[in-house]
Amino acid sequence: MIEIFAPHEIDRARETGAIVGSILNELKSRARVGVNLLEIDEWARRLIVENGATSCYVDYAPSFGRGPFGHYICTAVNDAVLHGLPHDYRLADGDLLTLDLAVIKNGIAADAAISFVVGTPRDAEALALIDATERALAAAIEVARPGNRVGDISRAIGNVLSGAGYSINTEFGGHSIGSVMHGDLHIPNSGRPGRGYTLRPGLLIAIEPWVMTDTKVLVTDADGWTLRSSTGCLTAHTEHTIAVTEGAAEILTLPR
Repeated sequence: MIEIFAPHEIDRARETGAIVGSILNELKSRARVGVNLLEIDEWARRLIVENGATSCYVDYAPSFGRGPFGHYICTAVNDAVLHGLPHDYRLADGDLLTLDLAVIKNGIAADAAISFVVGTPRDAEALALIDATERALAAAIEVARPGNRVGDISRAIGNVLSGAGYSINTEFGGHSIGSVMHGDLHIPNSGRPGRGYTLRPGLLIAIEPWVMTDTKVLVTDADGWTLRSSTGCLTAHTEHTIAVTEGAAEILTLPR
């Protein structure tokens, strides 16, 4: 299902997006050395409830996961990049942490992710990975305009990531979003311009560049959910939900 929303419905999407952005911002400020990933999950639960929203993750049970996710946020550390299942781990100084959050309120979902270094950044590669995903996201948002196609977004992401020297995995990527977290529109992180679905005002999409230092091969953790780099290398993941408008795209998942 690919949904197109009317202007008054975009107002609801703005509210949901602001909740996601604000919760991620708050959790980043709390994610210090010694904090347990399960504490972050509990903080996420409380903040979601306080904002009158509902988690998209707790009951999420796609074909690639092992049963319902059962937690409120994805917490991926160092070589973990996607679908990081919170577990009993205390953050160490220099860990590269990715937080990925999706909630729904008033019938519209929003999804975003941030990557950052906990404590003191010592590894230049960690900062380079994060920077590459952020630049790729900015490039993708710039071309997310009416009349352009999904392939233009994919190409913009791919140009930045490959230009930074990284291999690109296209198994998982961005997606349309709306009344459900994952719509039918798939937005890979590399592609050919001028191909794919034509963007229209009212379309909501989550764009999510992610990358691994020296491989494009993923392995699934023993927990049945967490996806890691096959070589154990560092990873990073950045994501925003945006609305396609008559002009420049609107980023919905910025903090209030």
